[in-house]
Amino acid sequence: MMKITRAGLVDERQQYSLDNFKVGDSWRLFRIMGEFVDGFDTMSSIGRPSVSIFGSARTPMGDKYFELADKIAYDLAIAGYGVITGGGHGIMGAANRGAAKAEGISIGLNINLPFEQEPNGFANVPLHFKYFFVRKVMFIKYSMAFIGMPGGFGTLDELFESLTLMQTHRIKPFPVILVGSEFWGGLVDWIQEQMINGGMISQDDMLYFQVMDDPEEVVRYIKRTVVL
Repeated sequence: MMKITRAGLVDERQQYSLDNFKVGDSWRLFRIMGEFVDGFDTMSSIGRPSVSIFGSARTPMGDKYFELADKIAYDLAIAGYGVITGGGHGIMGAANRGAAKAEGISIGLNINLPFEQEPNGFANVPLHFKYFFVRKVMFIKYSMAFIGMPGGFGTLDELFESLTLMQTHRIKPFPVILVGSEFWGGLVDWIQEQMINGGMISQDDMLYFQVMDDPEEVVRYIKRTVVL
């Protein structure tokens, strides 16, 4: 197993810093604009409400959450929804696979990373991004619901950004469903005990998301709340 040391992290940061100086900021704006244009043009042509499914890229095939993601995406595609993922493997690959099996719209918003990730190959509408913030705009702008499967820092980042934007009224509320009470239950308890009891958020903020285990319940909820 690779051991990550503080020195290693410093070297890695220096590598990124050197890369950042290879191109001037003014020229970098053109690449950013190009990513936005490509994303907007592609996503606006989908022509149907879409649901984003987030989760770990490390979840192996055969894991129960891998299979849940596949089933949820399949059922959503059968119902007429597009399915959006981050384009990688694990949960993302499962969701793209499920949507593709249903001959639905299977969208992969892949991000170029130094050590990962490779496109999963199941997305029939692939997009590639260099910048996380451009990719996040595509998720927020073109998703009518978020489904959070068990995942790591990236999954939490996407979850809390969506909750923050709704809480601050920067976007209209939309369904956020966390699948897997055994995974998410501890986080929900911590939010209640630390954030709410500490006065940092209100009890009403808990209404921005739901925790579910049954894939059929997930799809029924989305069909009730996201009109085709």
